[in-house]
Amino acid sequence: MKFDKSGLNDSQLINIYTELLRPRMIEEKMLLLLRQGRISKWFSGIGQEAIAVGATLALDNDEYIMPLHRNLGVFTARKMPFSKLFMQWQGRKEGFSKGRERSFHFGANEYHICGMISHLGPQLAIADGIALAHKLKKENKISLAFSGDGGTSEGDFHEALNVAAVWGLPVIFVIENNGYGLSTPSSEQFICDKIADKAKGFGMKGITIDGNNILEVIKTITEARLYCINEQKPILVECMTFRMRGHEEASGVKYVPKELFEEWAKKDPLANFEAFLKKQDVIDEVGISQIKEIIQKEIEDGLALGFAEPPVTADTAEEVTDVYAPLNITPTAATGPVTERKFIQAISDAMHQSMERFPNLVLMGQDIAGYGGAFKVTDGLMQHFGKERVRNTPLCESAIVGTALGLSIKGYKSMMEMQFADFVTVGFNQIINNLAKIHYRWGQNADVVIRMPTGAGVGAGPFHSQSNEAWFAHTPGLKVVYPSTPEDAKGLLIAAFEDPNPVMFFEHKALYRSISGQVPDAYYSIEIGKARQVSEGTDISIITYGMGVHWATAYAAQHPETSFDIVDLRTLLPLDYPAIEASVKRTGKVVILHEDCLTGGIGGELAAWIAEHCFQWLDAPVKRCASLDTPVPFAIELEQNFLASARLHQVIEEISMY
Repeated sequence: MKFDKSGLNDSQLINIYTELLRPRMIEEKMLLLLRQGRISKWFSGIGQEAIAVGATLALDNDEYIMPLHRNLGVFTARKMPFSKLFMQWQGRKEGFSKGRERSFHFGANEYHICGMISHLGPQLAIADGIALAHKLKKENKISLAFSGDGGTSEGDFHEALNVAAVWGLPVIFVIENNGYGLSTPSSEQFICDKIADKAKGFGMKGITIDGNNILEVIKTITEARLYCINEQKPILVECMTFRMRGHEEASGVKYVPKELFEEWAKKDPLANFEAFLKKQDVIDEVGISQIKEIIQKEIEDGLALGFAEPPVTADTAEEVTDVYAPLNITPTAATGPVTERKFIQAISDAMHQSMERFPNLVLMGQDIAGYGGAFKVTDGLMQHFGKERVRNTPLCESAIVGTALGLSIKGYKSMMEMQFADFVTVGFNQIINNLAKIHYRWGQNADVVIRMPTGAGVGAGPFHSQSNEAWFAHTPGLKVVYPSTPEDAKGLLIAAFEDPNPVMFFEHKALYRSISGQVPDAYYSIEIGKARQVSEGTDISIITYGMGVHWATAYAAQHPETSFDIVDLRTLLPLDYPAIEASVKRTGKVVILHEDCLTGGIGGELAAWIAEHCFQWLDAPVKRCASLDTPVPFAIELEQNFLASARLHQVIEEISMY
């Protein structure tokens, strides 16, 4: 192993050695504690430390890093107190995530580190978002994301690299190629000679280096950083290395040929660098011992503090409260003149006024810029606010959701338009496991709105007509909004932009141009989580939302002999339980109406809640009226039969008989 110390003095070399030694000594202590049964789990990075340490030392301290399991060197090189790290690993309250996350699944903004999730690939897109924020602010900064060789097989890897290349984002993608994804060798992950070769397919630069040579890593990442800044382009750096332990300690290493351990033991990053420094008379055994004594004291002092910290005490109120970032904005009342607007115009108006109100708001989506979106909802916004803030995206739903989260980490607001709500499945992981959980995990909010053109009734078939709101109403950390009128659409979308939490905003496509209403011209917001009383009645309650509101009001108008109490939920997460209870008390008979399929629809949750909390006021079983448990058919005749509206009269007749 050849080391090039050009440009580095003895003091700098000793500092590099110290930073390389620290994670090794910590790991050796953790493995000892694991054998003693004093800690429960450990992902070892022994043999790979030079990559994490070298990459971190090459960056500015305020440049974000997205690390993975084996990147202890990132955390130690960023000077995170070992005592607090150990409390994190032990699940203690004083760790970085209040005992809610294991090992390195956490982040800390004060150290400019964004914690991973177990799905690995989504980290890369977050780096895109952070780099986009740097680009928008004209900052000479980069972001850096780690991936393993196995992770490069994931779709998120390809999406993130493609977005970074197309948008010219200053991102360094570091691939730690240790030859195995858990037990699967690289030969069963890809067949190209080098992972760096994959970069060519995205039109970006890719290089391969010795990941065990700390000075080569520092030099390469330093040069890559300048390249990204000067060229405003991403780069992929493949670091060849090897892990000398199992994927995690319980998995063992029986699947690895013995000769590989012998070969890579000779390439140990710490032993080789130490030997080089001694040969160069930069350090001697006395100096090495002194450094080890200092680090050992850090470890022992940290362990003493960590072990003294008591197990976390569960506080249910705190657990529930921390799922969402606090909302410190009072709704803005609607005042002034009103104008007749279609549903689609109200949504467009909300985006336009929110873009004016929030200069840090960025809109993203397929075809939303010059074309104005598939439904022309964003038509004209690019001409008014420019291409930087109204951005066409590649067909990379997962990467764009991750990019939106990265923007949020840097203080931006963002909106992503799913071209159709059906397409959200491609970005499902990012929404469910990144956006929704991140504030609960380590206090980072996701200031993201995802607009979802949804619903059937227009003969669009099974892939452009689904009602999938129930998927998200089940997920703590998200807010789910589904307006039915132009006035609500504008006020609730503005409220979604104001809210620092991730909001899934459903817009029924069939309502875009089919309904109109009086909408205030000025900027206003409607509180998320509050239902709208459409009409008060005494005979039957219809609790609904979206298109269901129009079905219910039309049915009530055709049957004036029955007094209907119609509640438009407007928000499905959180639900307005007081409004639901009040309606049950007024009538004693409840129909829950929604366009979604019956099984697993939110109607089941509402029916269960009413039965549990409002039983004493019920005069009949709660009835659900929903669409068939089939995919949405294409032919209009079949689609009309599929929809819940086809069974509304039958359900009303049944409940009326009680």
